[in-house]
Amino acid sequence: MHIAILDSRALSQGDLTWDSLKQFGTVSVYPRTAPTDTYELAKDADIVITNKVRFDSTLLERLPKLKCIVVTATGYNVIDTEAAGKRGIVVCNAPAYSTNSVAQHVFALLLHITTHVADYSALNRAGRWAASPDFCYIAEPTVELAGKTMGIIGLGNIGLAVAAIGHAMGLRILALTSKHADFLPDYVVKADLDTMLQTADIISLHCPLTPDTEHIINERALARAKDGLILINTARGPLVDEQAVANALHSGKLAAFGADVLGVEPPQADNPLLSAPNAFTTPHIAWATVEARQRLMQITIDNVRAFVSGSPINVVNTPKL
Repeated sequence: MHIAILDSRALSQGDLTWDSLKQFGTVSVYPRTAPTDTYELAKDADIVITNKVRFDSTLLERLPKLKCIVVTATGYNVIDTEAAGKRGIVVCNAPAYSTNSVAQHVFALLLHITTHVADYSALNRAGRWAASPDFCYIAEPTVELAGKTMGIIGLGNIGLAVAAIGHAMGLRILALTSKHADFLPDYVVKADLDTMLQTADIISLHCPLTPDTEHIINERALARAKDGLILINTARGPLVDEQAVANALHSGKLAAFGADVLGVEPPQADNPLLSAPNAFTTPHIAWATVEARQRLMQITIDNVRAFVSGSPINVVNTPKL
């Protein structure tokens, strides 16, 4: 059994080890894999472990030895799962490993926007507090979250965790979700998009990227939104029309935008959000706490173990027998 790990640095920065996989066979570890190198590095593998390296139907046809693809992520859109299934290739993912970490990051962005801790710290280092004639000074107004309305688009594991934290902080919670209202926590009010846009002070995106949700936040949606909306996106970059969001920041329609994801990653230098006022971006790190990566490593090992034993888990396709 040969296992090829094609983009190991997506999970381990040298602080986690892949040694546990050696019990199942030989292991080849590649920090990064260019698209032109994927075939060569995967052609002898029975199991491939990947995060962002793509496997389309054409490539899968060239890999007759491949039996299993383990994705080190919850999303698996980099794999043509239907084509894999037709070839009898099992595709496994890693569900719910980063729920708490991403929910925490949502509020890291939101609290930065509303409380300006980093901004005030920088001003204090520049001597502003020391030079103040008063015991305090207000350079940026801060905002109390309690009593505000937070809209959550997508109420999966992360959306529910965000709702629980928001509720604990005194926010009123609206949710755009396919879940029936009877199955929602009693503090969550089901709402349609128009209602949310018109009433929410904060909207946080947690839905999957599909043809229906791509650019769910666009120029038309922003025009209907409440003035001064704070928008947070830790889900998928293409959920928002980035130029429309940048325009809304410049006009003041949006008070702020906090994002951990962009449409193209790494972003192009001319991405309008990198220079828009009150746009705060982090480099796709919400999932990447040490604890979440440790869980992800363990789930990956468990997925390989289960496949080798003949009882695969976390399977996201229907492989042909």
